[in-house]
Amino acid sequence: MSNRDPNKKLVGPWRTVHAVIWLVGIYILASRGWWWPGILILVAISAIYEGLLQQVAPDAYEEEEQKEEPLATGITREEPPPIMTPNPILEHQLELLPQVCPNCNAPIRGHEVKWTGTKSADCPYCGTNLPMNKA
Repeated sequence: MSNRDPNKKLVGPWRTVHAVIWLVGIYILASRGWWWPGILILVAISAIYEGLLQQVAPDAYEEEEQKEEPLATGITREEPPPIMTPNPILEHQLELLPQVCPNCNAPIRGHEVKWTGTKSADCPYCGTNLPMNKA
């Protein structure tokens, strides 16, 4: 089919000319509605352009750089990060809280009190230690 090495690409103004051929060709095909067999003719024009370019200006193609992958000579293993265990959640017994503070008569809500232990809480308003009801 083609003598062109697949690792070579067009460079410089030759690439621009090739792009212009395609853009103008697609514009003509779209404006006239000649999609079939027009696209085949456009591919043929592109192939003829590349063939003529190889004959006239062989320096229009540039070798594509081969990316060398680094070889792994020694495999190093990293230690996995330490697993963080969450602190145990203290379960507060909301049913032991009184309805109102005995000191300031403020309403007591479980999410507002300052828990000082599993069975000990302070009033959010006056800071008094609340007596717990018997379970």
